[in-house]
Amino acid sequence: MKIYRSIEDYDEDKRSVVTIGTFDGIHLGHQEILSRLIKSSKNKDLNSVVLTFFPHPRIILNKYNEVKMIDTLDEKIIHLNEIGIDSLIIHPFDRNFSLLSANQFIKDFLVDKLKIKHIIIGYDHRFGKGREASVTDLKNYANDYDFTVEEIKAQEIEKITVSSTKIRNSINQGDIKTTEKYLGRYFNLTGKVVKGDGLGKKINYPTANIFIEETYKIIPKDGVYLVETIIKDKLFNGMMNIGHRPTIGTKNKSIEVHLFNFNEDIYGQVISIKMISKIRDEKKFSSIQALKEQLVKDENYCLKLINK
Repeated sequence: MKIYRSIEDYDEDKRSVVTIGTFDGIHLGHQEILSRLIKSSKNKDLNSVVLTFFPHPRIILNKYNEVKMIDTLDEKIIHLNEIGIDSLIIHPFDRNFSLLSANQFIKDFLVDKLKIKHIIIGYDHRFGKGREASVTDLKNYANDYDFTVEEIKAQEIEKITVSSTKIRNSINQGDIKTTEKYLGRYFNLTGKVVKGDGLGKKINYPTANIFIEETYKIIPKDGVYLVETIIKDKLFNGMMNIGHRPTIGTKNKSIEVHLFNFNEDIYGQVISIKMISKIRDEKKFSSIQALKEQLVKDENYCLKLINK
C-alpha cells in the first residue's frame, strides 16, 4: 500500500476507484465498503484509493467537541494495509480545506489529481463548504466529469447495525467483547514502555507502564483486562490495569501491563496490546498485601480463560 500525506502528492497514472471517509476504527461497516472498493478495482482495472483526513474534521470544526478516536493514525494505516488497499491518502484537514466548494473539491482533487473513474460512497455522505453537496449532487457532477457513483443504500448500512459511535460507547463502558464484535477484531492500544515507580516489581508483579502519545486515542473504562501482545515475534499473554491505582493513592491515570512468563527489558519500545476480555473493575484494597493477593486471583482467572 502506498501512503500519501496529501492529495497533492498523489502521482498514480492509472485511473482510480475512490472511497472517502474518516474510517475511525475500520469496523465491520467500513470493511464492507472497503471490500467493494477492492472488488471494483480488480473488476475495472483501477487503482483502489482510500481518501481520509487528519485530524478528524469534527476536531477542527468544533473546538468544544473533544471526540476520541478508536484508532490512532498509525493504527489505522496498519489496518488498511492488512485489508489490501492500493493507495491511502491522508489529507491534512484544516479550516481552509473545509471552505472548498463542492465543485472545487471534485474538479481539482477527485478529477484532476485522483483521476477518478468510480466512487463508492454512503447514502448520507455530504461534502464541500458547509457540507453543501449530497450524493445526488455528486451524481450530477459525475455526468460532467466522466465518472460513476456507487451509492451504498441506507438499508445496506443499517443491516450491519454498527457505527463508530456505538464502538466508542462500548469502549467507554469497558465492554471489550461488544467492541470486538463490532470491529471484527480485538481493540488495541499502542504506546511506548516507560519507567514507573517500581511497585509492581516489589510485589512480584512487574509491569510495563505504557505511555500513549496520541491524546485523541480513546482509552477503555478503568479496570483489569486480559490482554496479549507480540514482542520480538513472540506472543505473550498478560493482564492490564487501567486507572488511578487507588490502593496507593496516585492521582494520575496509568496503563500498566503485567506479561506472564516474561522478564525482558523493553523500556523505550513501542508495543501494541490487544484487549481480550475485561476481568474486573479497578478497586481500592485495604493494603498492598491485599492487592497482591487479588493480583494472584486475577492471574489465575486469566490463565483459565487462556486455557479455554
